[in-house]
Amino acid sequence: MALARVVSFDGVSADRIAEMQRDMQTEEQPEGLNATEMIMLHDPDSERSLVILFFDNEDDYRQGDAVLSAMPASDTPGRRSGVAKYQVAHRMTT
Repeated sequence: MALARVVSFDGVSADRIAEMQRDMQTEEQPEGLNATEMIMLHDPDSERSLVILFFDNEDDYRQGDAVLSAMPASDTPGRRSGVAKYQVAHRMTT
């Protein structure tokens, strides 16, 4: 079953989101991350963000979690305020 790592951040400015968008368009994901998809949500009024990363299985999740937990704070959108692990019960795109 697929898994999702959901991380919340505070203090995320619109400028920081724009910077991250530029960086993500030109860079590969970090070595060992193995995420199949990433979604970044941003509320500019409250300067909060949610990042959802999808993984195919528990091993990929565990490895990706270790890679992300070891990242310097300067590589994240803002101050990390929470991390949660979810099973992906249903996924649909149109």
